[in-house]
Amino acid sequence: MKSLAKDTAIYGLSSIVGRFLSYLLTPLYTFVLDAKSGGLGVVTNVYAYTALILVILTFGMETTYFRFVNKEKENPDTVFSSTIGVVTFLSLIFVGTVFAFIDPIGEMMGYPDHHEYITMMAVTVAIDSVMAIPFCFLRYKGKAKKFAILKFLNIVTGVLLNVTCFVLLGFTDVVYVFIINLFCSSIMTLFFIPEFFAIKWKVDFALIRRMFNYSWPILILGIAGILNQAFDKMVFPWTYTYTGLHTMTEAKNQLGIYGACVKVAMIMAILTQTFRYAYEPIVFAKSKDRDSKEYYAVAMKYFIIFMLLAFLCVMGYIDILKRIIAKDYQEGLAVIPIVMAAEIMMGIYFNLSFWYKLIDKTIWGAWFSFAGCSVLIAVNILFVPKFGYMACAWGGFAGYGTAMVLSYIIGQMKNPIKYDMAGIGVYVLITCLFFGAMQVVATYVDNVILRLLINTGLIILFLAHIIYHDIPLQSLPVIGKKFKK
Repeated sequence: MKSLAKDTAIYGLSSIVGRFLSYLLTPLYTFVLDAKSGGLGVVTNVYAYTALILVILTFGMETTYFRFVNKEKENPDTVFSSTIGVVTFLSLIFVGTVFAFIDPIGEMMGYPDHHEYITMMAVTVAIDSVMAIPFCFLRYKGKAKKFAILKFLNIVTGVLLNVTCFVLLGFTDVVYVFIINLFCSSIMTLFFIPEFFAIKWKVDFALIRRMFNYSWPILILGIAGILNQAFDKMVFPWTYTYTGLHTMTEAKNQLGIYGACVKVAMIMAILTQTFRYAYEPIVFAKSKDRDSKEYYAVAMKYFIIFMLLAFLCVMGYIDILKRIIAKDYQEGLAVIPIVMAAEIMMGIYFNLSFWYKLIDKTIWGAWFSFAGCSVLIAVNILFVPKFGYMACAWGGFAGYGTAMVLSYIIGQMKNPIKYDMAGIGVYVLITCLFFGAMQVVATYVDNVILRLLINTGLIILFLAHIIYHDIPLQSLPVIGKKFKK
């Protein structure tokens, strides 16, 4: 647990601080790109596709990499060479296909006059896919600091270039967003030159076949999972306009508002990803230990506790956080608690997913994700034309909830783990009560300072409950010494 906490802190520092800096781009875009222009909607729409493509091109090889170097005890250099070879091959095919069929792709996506959006996006996502494997290599080698520095550097470079283009130079064309992202991804490849020269390159096709047998269900799981995150943003222009009640301009405007507000809620995605970076290698390494299930149960509880704490902090200080987006976009703030709750369930689902990964039954993950994705798609198609982006938020909530519940029920049958459901339930109940209280305060208390003080009090009460029941003060470093005395 100490090792997990240490690595999570390192990964988290780069992710949270880096993402915080990238959050600064949200107010920048909302102030530079007028909501009615739909510019932010274009960025939201196109980069929703990149999330899906990234999953397809990496082909589940990130999880597969850790499985084969840890559990299978294969030669690390051979696994790395074979994995990056597969991803590079798939990425080259993808880029070639996009350039060969750019006209029909542009028409299909709704950008017939802006092929540059699509081509730059394609090259960027191809580079990011290949670079995902060297980042896995850093995690395997325990080089958390280098991992964190590179991730942080990539984000800082992007932020500085965006500020230069949109603030100092006064550009207002969304094409520069794509140019900057392409530049940052390209530069990142240079930092892995030492790793590329340090390994003995050997592609093992027999190993690749075994890896494919393990990874293809993970690919399906990943596709379904990313559709839960990105489907609404990918098809919103179509679902919002297909009844004829709304125009494409209105659709891009609404998608921009939704995309801006979702950014505020993405603290949950940051925390989940941070936890995953540290947790995934440890799970496979610890799978043969006698106390592994105990460890997984404890890790799950602490994960949920701190995700709920983050939820309350965001909602408690929403009066401050909402200022990161322009007023034209703030009409969509109601989606934030829904999206955050969905992200919490996604994180729980990720933690639950290890039962089938560890017993090589990854097909279960594909079925769970497919079920969740089906629910999300149905909600979007049926309700977006009438309720707009609010239906997108509830669709994600329903989709993740479905996958989470199915994974828990089947997991307890196939590979039972004794989670502290009573303790977790208490935290969920307290969070619901405190969130309800915050909503009442937001409705009936006009003074912003007073609202913040009341919400801070509720958060302190939640922290007190955590310390009293699950993190005794005597167990903490420095402070704990005083309590032991």
